[in-house]
Amino acid sequence: MKTEREITEPVDLCLPNGRLNPAAVGWTRQPLHTANLKGWGRNKRFEYWCITTPDLTVAINISHSDYRVTLATFFLDMKTLETFSQAEIHWLPRDRVTPMPERSGDGSLVGKGNDMKIEMLEVENGTLLRVATKRLDLEISAIKEPGHEAMGVVVPWDNKRFQYTLKDNCIPASGWVRADGKSYELSADTAFATLDHGRGRWPYSIVWNWGAGSGRTPEGEVIGLQFGAKWTDGTPSTENCLRIDGRIQKISQELEWIYDRNDWMAPWRILGDRVDLTFTPVYDRYSCFDRLVVLSREHQVFGWYDGTVVSEDGRRIKVEKIFGWAEEVKRRW
Repeated sequence: MKTEREITEPVDLCLPNGRLNPAAVGWTRQPLHTANLKGWGRNKRFEYWCITTPDLTVAINISHSDYRVTLATFFLDMKTLETFSQAEIHWLPRDRVTPMPERSGDGSLVGKGNDMKIEMLEVENGTLLRVATKRLDLEISAIKEPGHEAMGVVVPWDNKRFQYTLKDNCIPASGWVRADGKSYELSADTAFATLDHGRGRWPYSIVWNWGAGSGRTPEGEVIGLQFGAKWTDGTPSTENCLRIDGRIQKISQELEWIYDRNDWMAPWRILGDRVDLTFTPVYDRYSCFDRLVVLSREHQVFGWYDGTVVSEDGRRIKVEKIFGWAEEVKRRW
């Protein structure tokens, strides 16, 4: 079991020389880290939003790696399992993306491609998401309730390579989506948004697992699941937590992930002292971008979590049909 320090005051991610600030290593319940990254070429900044409803799953992403900008969208119809993805990669970009905020929530972000525009606009108590492409249009409000907590954590590989990630789920979402001419309405009663905000300086090659889900327990509690693996091995940090009725409950144990790389649609298991979950996939979103030096290969599998988790006070909470995803991703950049 790791010992993780909770940070409760604002802190800079980097020292003036660009190295990791030791005081930044720990986790938070609010976005307190300022990602004052220095240099050029190894920095990575991204904002990834995924919205899930009984009718659809839609994801949008803006990623900036100094020398490359990626704009991407994904759509999945939950009733038919019809899906499509769109992406644009721009090398040595200049004005494709507005400056990415150093702290989550501190400013809006707009990405413009040749055939797509993605807007993540900060509004009172949340974010307004807008997308305009040839196949996908949307306008979704992700509004946080009073007292909403989100887990931030710094993962240090060494003082030159480190990542700050903020994982924020269970955000009520409302608005509309139009995909290939078909319209969908989103209700805050049944739609959840999840944010993955990342800032850091990564090693050249890395593999990670990420699992997340938002929903309600049989007793009616709103619960968020947030798990990670592989990329935090050998560090003092994990990105594991539960979010129960708005409050983050940190898990400082590396969890065991069991899944079949020869059959991504087979059930996955995530296990630990406070987690005993089975994830049953319904759709595998596979993508691969391979340019020898630069690689992105991933299986992001959408489906349902079932099992039990244990709260900080020892209460066993039943998890039934919590929708989310689990993934394995390999990157070189």
